[in-house]
Amino acid sequence: MKVVIVGGVAGGASAAARLRRLDEKAQIILFERGEYISFANCGLPYYIGGEIKKKSALTLQTPESFRTRFGIDVRVNSEVTDVRPAEKTVVVRTKEGEEYTETYDKLILSPGAAPIVPPLPGVQNPRVFTLRNIPDTERIRAYVEEEFPDSAVVIGGGYIGVEMAENLKKSGVETTIVELSDHLIAPLDFDMACEVHQYARSQGLNLVLNNGVTAIEEKGGRLAVKLNQGELETDMVILSVGVRPDTALAEKAGLSRNQRGAIVVDSRMRTSDENIYAVGDAVEITDFVTKQKGYVPLAGPANRQGRIAADNVCGIPSQYKDTQGSSVLKLFDMTVAVTGVNERAAKAAGLDYDKMYTYNQSHASYYPGAHGISMKVLYEKKTGRLLGAQLVGYDGVDKRCDVLATAIRAGMTAFDLTELELCYAPPFGSAKDPVNYAGFAIENVLTGKVKTFHWHDVAALPRDGSVTLLDVRTPTERAGGAIEGFQGIPLDELRQRVGELDPGKPVYIHCHSGLRSYLACRILTGLGFDCWNLTGGYRFYSLVVKEQKAADHGCYDPA
Repeated sequence: MKVVIVGGVAGGASAAARLRRLDEKAQIILFERGEYISFANCGLPYYIGGEIKKKSALTLQTPESFRTRFGIDVRVNSEVTDVRPAEKTVVVRTKEGEEYTETYDKLILSPGAAPIVPPLPGVQNPRVFTLRNIPDTERIRAYVEEEFPDSAVVIGGGYIGVEMAENLKKSGVETTIVELSDHLIAPLDFDMACEVHQYARSQGLNLVLNNGVTAIEEKGGRLAVKLNQGELETDMVILSVGVRPDTALAEKAGLSRNQRGAIVVDSRMRTSDENIYAVGDAVEITDFVTKQKGYVPLAGPANRQGRIAADNVCGIPSQYKDTQGSSVLKLFDMTVAVTGVNERAAKAAGLDYDKMYTYNQSHASYYPGAHGISMKVLYEKKTGRLLGAQLVGYDGVDKRCDVLATAIRAGMTAFDLTELELCYAPPFGSAKDPVNYAGFAIENVLTGKVKTFHWHDVAALPRDGSVTLLDVRTPTERAGGAIEGFQGIPLDELRQRVGELDPGKPVYIHCHSGLRSYLACRILTGLGFDCWNLTGGYRFYSLVVKEQKAADHGCYDPA
């Protein structure tokens, strides 16, 4: 059997290695148009920022190591320019411009994705960069080290954009992120991104939100970045507005593609041609939660897809079981992690969902160094089935998101979260883990022990005396900020002062994080009151409302 693989990195390199492990006699040829067949794409910003010192650390496999260990014919600087399915051949162009054809029995396409370069005036300026591969990285790092720019503008606030901004700032470059939407990191909902915004500003990053770039011009030796509102002057620009599937070959071959241009594959990674497979950032995926088609370019799925394609080429019936979108981001000392669907996706899919906001310490609060973890968990109202989670915090965020990702993959419910037996020692967690707490909070809603309202419901609550609005924080806490219309009775005084409340009126209660107000709800419910608890508490409400007001007033860098 002769297998040709077009493209390396995550999908293609994984497929090649798996093929060799399954079939020692197969002839395997891997074509890569660039110099590198397998590199740490996600590590590129950290090389620019100096966290990764040696460029060689980014190279996971070299052509020589691949040939030596796996016996694979690796041909770098060799671009496949055409695929001819009827003839089962590919056309290859070498670095020197020579062309030749190569036959195949099975073909695996792993062309990846290309950075989107918007058609803006000035975008071809030599001081405007994209970041997708090692040569891109070398150009950016060389410019920073040789030209000593004072400032940079990163256009796009996705994962790569935020990581680039962090590393440029660490390199001493004053950095501004310009994002067209109202928040950074698209997989997050706006409310969960608010804490990220405030932290990013505290670390010296400038954020320009709800604003788009219209042009880039030369101005007095610098670059003028023209915006829908305003203008920024800078020394360099990083374009990070997203990627598109690089599927020109698939189009030439007549393979089925979706409207976005991604290659349509079945669960075995087969294209519309039975002898051609496709993997990685070039393919359409099915969302694990909604079962809708989508496009999620991530390294983990690409690696699994490469393995599954290789299995099927070798006659092993293996299936790719959809993409969940689990991802994590480092921003200075902060960690942001997501899995499953966010609210936008849940609404678009018509899911009957609700959400729970919690805030718990990363480990036992009496052990030094504990930090709060903000958590938003989406669940199905009728069953409690877990649909998605977003977490923002510091230590321990990644492992909690991994637990929730596993729970979603396993079809677990919030009830199951309450029963998880997770590792505990004071430096690492609590006897009741934040994941357990999320389960407890949702279980209380599903079983009718408490009713909840959210930050966006507060403004619509009547202030005419028809309901009771109650703040159970301490006077000291209230002095630092309070929600208009809420009267204060500290939780520990509630039983003694319950006579101040009208049992005939619904009571909407909040505290700092949602825990004390839940306890207040249980006290008052036991005394015959109809109670509602503010999820996430005043802490979450105040930071989201602050960001929301700034966005509503067109202020793209609120104080």
